[in-house]
Amino acid sequence: MTEPRRLVIVEDDGRFAAALQRSFERKGYEVSRAESLAELRAGLDEARPGFAVVDLKLKGESGLACVQALSQFDPSMRIVVLTGFASIATAVEAIKLGACHYLAKPSNSDDIEAAFTKSGGDAETPISPRPTSIKNLEWERIHETLVETNFNISETARRLGMYRRTLARKLEKRRLG
Repeated sequence: MTEPRRLVIVEDDGRFAAALQRSFERKGYEVSRAESLAELRAGLDEARPGFAVVDLKLKGESGLACVQALSQFDPSMRIVVLTGFASIATAVEAIKLGACHYLAKPSNSDDIEAAFTKSGGDAETPISPRPTSIKNLEWERIHETLVETNFNISETARRLGMYRRTLARKLEKRRLG
């Protein structure tokens, strides 16, 4: 008999996590869930996952810390970071910390499972002929600063030299999570 595929989902949106869990269980995975780094650490020894799906933005903390903890627990674990808050900076950090892939939401269990099997880069990935827009550059800088400040809106606004309310409006326009 083969070893069961064990997966941990680190996601603070209960409905989304439950939907992912059901989908992966239908695919034959044994699934455990955590909503925070502390909850993840508390359950790792019992769950012993070989796969992980980690949301980048958890309530009050960064999913990057979870990626690091998972990678330290088992360096061969296949970790996919999921986010609606994608940026080049966090993608690079996630990979450096041990993630095998980084997917923007919305992604489903098929997308995630395909990402688990990807072991290398794709040299044939087309390079966009269009330069990055000012809006995308601004968003990446905002997100980079949010990560640096552990998602503290007031400190991020101060570092970016903008009013907190202005930053809040920008974040409202581009939903996080």
